[in-house]
Amino acid sequence: MARLKDLYKSKVVPGLVDEFGYKNPMAVPRINKIVVSMGIGKAVQDKKFLESAKKELTMIMGQKPLVCRAQKSVSNFKVRKGDSTGLKVTVRGTRMYEFMDRLINLTIPRVRDFRGLNPKAFDGRGNYSIGLTEQSVFPEINPAKVDFQQGMNVTFVTSAKTNDEARKMLALFGMPFKEIKSKETGA
Repeated sequence: MARLKDLYKSKVVPGLVDEFGYKNPMAVPRINKIVVSMGIGKAVQDKKFLESAKKELTMIMGQKPLVCRAQKSVSNFKVRKGDSTGLKVTVRGTRMYEFMDRLINLTIPRVRDFRGLNPKAFDGRGNYSIGLTEQSVFPEINPAKVDFQQGMNVTFVTSAKTNDEARKMLALFGMPFKEIKSKETGA
């Protein structure tokens, strides 16, 4: 079983029950899925960008990405309807917990000039998103073999009703959030 799944049952659930007073253990928020997406506008001009990004995202996630296509033509971006413009991978279950473990403990500490994740990057419904500027921070990627730097978005889709519930849950998992400075104290 994944290490973070055990952590969820032993530490996260009791912590959330203490903080928010849930009566039913099934009412405690959980992470439903993690979606990782890459926008690859360069793939319109050169297909090798798409193939390289697909290979690297497969190595990072452990499963093959879905190719996203343009819904309509935009002449300013030189994009036609049906062109490949991005990749996305959705992971659930054991693979999701393993990816989250690697992200929190190996990848995020390798980000240059890292001072903590933004604690306000929630969408109002308990989902959290992170933007990474380069794929070479993942330990699966050899930086010497990277053809081009590509950013990606990581979205945690949770069953939490509010941002506070989701923030507390992710903090109990070990997500390194920045401290929020209060306006009254200035600390």
